[in-house]
Amino acid sequence: MKCTEVRERLEILSPPRFAESWDNVGLLCGRAGKEIKKVYIAVDATDEVIENAIDAEADLLLTHHPLIFSPLKKVNDENFISRRIVKLLQADMCYYAMHTNFDVMGMADAAADTLALKDRQVLYVTFEDEIAKEGIGRFGRLPEEMTLADCAEYVKKTFQLPAVRVYGELSDVISVAAVSPGSGKSTAQSAVNAGVDVLISGDIDHHLGIDLVAQGVSVIDAGHYGLEKIFVPYMQDYFKKEMPEIAVEIAEEKSPFAVI
Repeated sequence: MKCTEVRERLEILSPPRFAESWDNVGLLCGRAGKEIKKVYIAVDATDEVIENAIDAEADLLLTHHPLIFSPLKKVNDENFISRRIVKLLQADMCYYAMHTNFDVMGMADAAADTLALKDRQVLYVTFEDEIAKEGIGRFGRLPEEMTLADCAEYVKKTFQLPAVRVYGELSDVISVAAVSPGSGKSTAQSAVNAGVDVLISGDIDHHLGIDLVAQGVSVIDAGHYGLEKIFVPYMQDYFKKEMPEIAVEIAEEKSPFAVI
C-alpha cells in the first residue's frame, strides 16, 4: 500500500481539520509514493524510537506527538531535531504524526472508554457545526460513586500506572469525572464550568492544582504520557482492522522519566 493510501485511511479516522491551528500534523517527512509494508508506532519520535524503527525495517513511523513543531531553517546533522529527520530520510522512512486531530477524534473517547464514563459529553469544544460538537476531553458519570482515593486507584488500574498525583480530600465522594489526556491546563476551566467532581489529566502544576480544588474540582494527575500512551494500542488495532496487509510493530511502553 502506498504512503498516500495509508495517509488517506489515517485521515478518515482523524481528519487534519480537527487539529489546533498551532499544531503540525500529517506526513512530515518522506516520500508520498513510498510502498508501506511495515509501520512502527510510538508516542514520541525520540532517538531510541527512530533507531528501533530503523532496526525493525519499518517503512512508516507513526507517532502521536510531532517531531517538528517549530519551523526548521536547516535540515542537517547539527541539530538534535533535524538529525532525526536526516536519519529517517536516510532510511527512506515516511514519518506521520497524529496529534490534536487524534486528541479530538480518537483519544478523547478512548480515554473515556477506558474509564467507562457514562452519559459523556465533550469537555473542551474546539469544533462545532450544525451536526455535532467535537473537542478535547470528555466528562461523564463514573461507573459508580467512589471516594477520591478509590478513584485514584481506579485510574491507576485502568491505565496501568505505577502512581498518580492527587489534589483534593481523599475521602470526598465523587461521581462525575472529566478526562483530558496530555496536558490538562487548557481544559481546566472547562472542567470547572462543567461542574465535575474530578479532572483526570496530566501536567497539572502546583498552582493550578490548588486553584482547581478551591473551585470544587479535585485533580488526579496521571501524567502526560500516562494517559496518552493509549495511542499506541489504539492505532495498532486500527491498522490490524483497516490495513491488515501492513505489518505492525510498536514501541515498548516506557515512561520518559523515573520516580525515585
